[in-house]
Amino acid sequence: MITFTSSRETIYVPPRGMKVGELAKRTGLSVRTLHYYDEIGLLQPSQLTESRHRLYGPDELVRLQQIKSLRQLGFSLEEIRTCLDSPEFSPKRVLELHVDRLREQIADQQRLVALLETLAATFGCGVAASPDDFIKAIEGITMLERSFTPEELRELKERGERLGTAHIKAVEAEWPTLIARVHAEMSVGTDPTSDVMRPLAQRWRELVLEFTGGNKHIEQKVRANFANNPELMERNGLDPAIFAYVNKAIRALP
Repeated sequence: MITFTSSRETIYVPPRGMKVGELAKRTGLSVRTLHYYDEIGLLQPSQLTESRHRLYGPDELVRLQQIKSLRQLGFSLEEIRTCLDSPEFSPKRVLELHVDRLREQIADQQRLVALLETLAATFGCGVAASPDDFIKAIEGITMLERSFTPEELRELKERGERLGTAHIKAVEAEWPTLIARVHAEMSVGTDPTSDVMRPLAQRWRELVLEFTGGNKHIEQKVRANFANNPELMERNGLDPAIFAYVNKAIRALP
């Protein structure tokens, strides 16, 4: 019995290996992602069952861990392939790079924690904090909310490449019309849960999902970017009221 430690638990790999569904369930990755890695030759199972089912063994799990670390560091899949084919990127080196990156992120968060604790302490002592202290705190929070990680930026870039330039332009042209139609219904008092709003809410949800790929962190950061940039919202015909209206419509969808 061989063990492999993921971010969530210790995974026991039976000598026969693991099927794709089992590996997906244990690691939190989707079967679709693992199949895609297989199709592009990035991570291919080396074993087969008698019924021709592919099995992932210890070597594939080591490689998968390297892929995940390099993805979080911001490498594209093609760059990861090049790295893993290079003797310089040993499993140990990949882990060291990932650790360095996480320490940088932790340091940023610790600085913000220290600043917020200082502000809380000044209130506890009845001392007014300076405007500059609050500006720094707001700036730190905003940066953490809005900044995409290198992995998220790569994910957005690769999704854009898969969709293609023509499709992206078509969607960009569709958004203003969709926003205007939702705004019109909101202006005349249409119930956001009504049948009239249902297809508009459905399309809104589809476009958001297409851009974010279902990644909730990316979706939250996009919303934070709009919320912290009134000029951006105004240019796109958006405001907090329309967000609240369409969100209510989306929540009513089946």
